[in-house]
Amino acid sequence: MTVKPIDRRRRSRWIFAYEDEEPTHIERVEHAAKLSAELGVELTAPQIPTPEDLELRPPRVKIPSELASFCSTANYERAIHSYSSYCLNHEAAIRGDYPNPVDVVAHPRTDDELERVLTWASDKNVVAIPYGAGSSVVDGINPPSEADAVVTIDMDQFDQVLEIDDISRAARIQAGVFGPHLENQLRPHGFTLRHFPQSFALSTLGGWIATRSGGHYATNQTHIDDFVESTRMITPNGWWESRRLPGSGAGPSPDRLVIGSEGTLGIITEAWMRIQARPSFRATAGIAFDTWEAGYEATRRIAQAKLWPANLRILDPQLAQSGAGLDGTTTLLIVGFESAELSQREQMSAAVEIARDSGGRIADDEILVDDGDGNPTGRVGAVGAWRDAFIPKGGGLAAGLGMVGATIETAITWERWPEFDYEVRSAFRRVLDEECGGGTVNCRFTHVYTDGPAPYYTYAGAYKGGDSDAQERNIKRAVSDAVERLGGTITHHHAVGRLHRPQYDRQRPDLFAESLRAAKQAVDPKGILNPGVLIDP
Repeated sequence: MTVKPIDRRRRSRWIFAYEDEEPTHIERVEHAAKLSAELGVELTAPQIPTPEDLELRPPRVKIPSELASFCSTANYERAIHSYSSYCLNHEAAIRGDYPNPVDVVAHPRTDDELERVLTWASDKNVVAIPYGAGSSVVDGINPPSEADAVVTIDMDQFDQVLEIDDISRAARIQAGVFGPHLENQLRPHGFTLRHFPQSFALSTLGGWIATRSGGHYATNQTHIDDFVESTRMITPNGWWESRRLPGSGAGPSPDRLVIGSEGTLGIITEAWMRIQARPSFRATAGIAFDTWEAGYEATRRIAQAKLWPANLRILDPQLAQSGAGLDGTTTLLIVGFESAELSQREQMSAAVEIARDSGGRIADDEILVDDGDGNPTGRVGAVGAWRDAFIPKGGGLAAGLGMVGATIETAITWERWPEFDYEVRSAFRRVLDEECGGGTVNCRFTHVYTDGPAPYYTYAGAYKGGDSDAQERNIKRAVSDAVERLGGTITHHHAVGRLHRPQYDRQRPDLFAESLRAAKQAVDPKGILNPGVLIDP
């Protein structure tokens, strides 16, 4: 492998974007004045320090000379790797408060450099945190406070599609490649991975695998698990590589242990991934319902008909209003089909028929079909408005104003769903009243299975002042406890990290945790890899 110079566009340390996309201080001051008028509370936009102006604790460990060419202790490197792009320490990061920064950041460029930095960390008992792009929302890459020293190993130099098998439709891809760069490398060959998490622009293949990410498809192929053919990772005890196969019944799958391991067992370096021909046939419909209940019943029926739409997302009336411009009383079901080979008219007709039979409303001329001619389908009307609102575009205007708001996502079986939804919303209302003096909550389905939905709740708290980071954690804890108590999963696709550990510990069997500890002992006997995530060291 050719050694490349370490050169990249700098990511912002306080918004989900790059530094050159950050709003200016003047823009933030103007936004604070606008919000102050709307809320009747005086809000002031703080001046956000640059990474170079931060006062960070000196590194607690010295970089060996043999690693110096690809390691750094610069303020920017240490700050950008100490908090994730979205974290519950967001306000602290904006203030420049970094009580526990990482000590060293490594950007290995070859397998040899990766082995050397991991060996050094193991020999010196330095905690090592594998890093993709830092888009974790669950404190998955934050340095543990109890560590004596921490090195973050950033995989951004492992960013190439190494090989394409166009007969089996698979590609061998390095783990550090960002989503857009991955697609740009597959596109000239007529292929796509077709895995688009909401964090797509600033997340990596290795991060998707390590966190069991959920992507673009709402049915059928939903998780990164469905695309992984084989994996390769380095552990403190050596290399781990599975055989590339379309399927196997030979005992427990080694890939299944890698997928979702969150950097606790090893550092994923590459994987063979199932790819597909780029779609050219599409069909899209936005179907209105008078009630939330009628809408999700139609969603269940479409999922259980096994039509496998690529998009099957329902927005409750509150979200349909804010995200798609509807009237605040109407539920919106977005249905989309796509294929590289076949017209999607028939599948869409079947889905619309089911929806109409459940009370859905859509005119025939609002059903948009592209039979390979390049006609726009998902970019117009309410569906197009939702698409534009769905993809993050940096933001940052409200940074430092103490506003409270985030998301909680889960999955539950259909027969428990109505009561579950009622109880989770009740838990939100109680804790938002307690912490913020009020607030809002809305829901959509991100993914839908034949046996249950994956609801995704978004909440916002009315401004109350005080410690917004603590308020945020209290809200997350209260609703997460309710989700776990009601039988839902603590996370459908946001991973466990450190934030979801209490609920995850109650969700998984105790003997499974013991088994996972045994596996970690085998590959990481000193427990240096991301301790505190998934299991205690």
